[in-house]
Amino acid sequence: MTVQPRGRHLTVGDVRLHYHEISGDGPPLVLLPGITSPAIMWDFASRRLAAFSHVYTLDIRGRGLSSSGDDLEYWLADYAADAQGVIEQLGLESPVVAGHSMGARIALKLAADAPPRVGPLILIDPPVSGPGRRDYPIALQWYLDGIHAASRGQVTEASNPLLKNWTAEQIALRDQWLPTCAVKAVTQSHRSFHEEDVHSLMPAIASPTLLIYAETGGTVTADDAAEITRLIPDSRAVRIDGVGHMIPWDDLETFIGIIENFLREVG
Repeated sequence: MTVQPRGRHLTVGDVRLHYHEISGDGPPLVLLPGITSPAIMWDFASRRLAAFSHVYTLDIRGRGLSSSGDDLEYWLADYAADAQGVIEQLGLESPVVAGHSMGARIALKLAADAPPRVGPLILIDPPVSGPGRRDYPIALQWYLDGIHAASRGQVTEASNPLLKNWTAEQIALRDQWLPTCAVKAVTQSHRSFHEEDVHSLMPAIASPTLLIYAETGGTVTADDAAEITRLIPDSRAVRIDGVGHMIPWDDLETFIGIIENFLREVG
């Protein structure tokens, strides 16, 4: 039977937050997507995660059906407070928190600020840029160009090198939902990659932590992974070879298998 996601809303402070829920067997798992990834774009992976967890995929503020606009702020503290509020309102006890890219940085901030609210932590190819560190490899303009093109109804070419393993359906879904990503949200978040230090948060992480990183794309190197696992007390790292930054789009089977094994190990 095909598992269908249910879209729901709640309010944290003055911010309306939308999430997709997919009922599954296993612990609650809160999934935090990246800088231009509304929750619906993760449904293909969330359905697989629901084989061993109950999945809540968040539309980060400024994306999808959550609150948006220039009156909001889009820094790590804002995102982490949203995620904490969702966990509290849903009554989730120490859920698994998995974040991809920007979502992994949010997960780090949440786990450092509110340890009782976070169970096992999964960091998926997080940007390791920050003060005094190398730049994030994808330029802000690439994201803004994509949003503007999609907003004009322009169809993304399948030959786009950053989307080379995406299906036609996945590319069409991206084109449909990219216009929901607010320019201020994306711009400020990209600034955050370079101005906010996540490494200083890592020694405070009490959760058992899994870092999943891609062989290609330049977001996390082997040296970066070694530094992260040195800084986070209870952590381990797994590299998936032959994939880029959008790991589940490139190798879903390996990605799901690694997460399932980790959650089995940490119980």
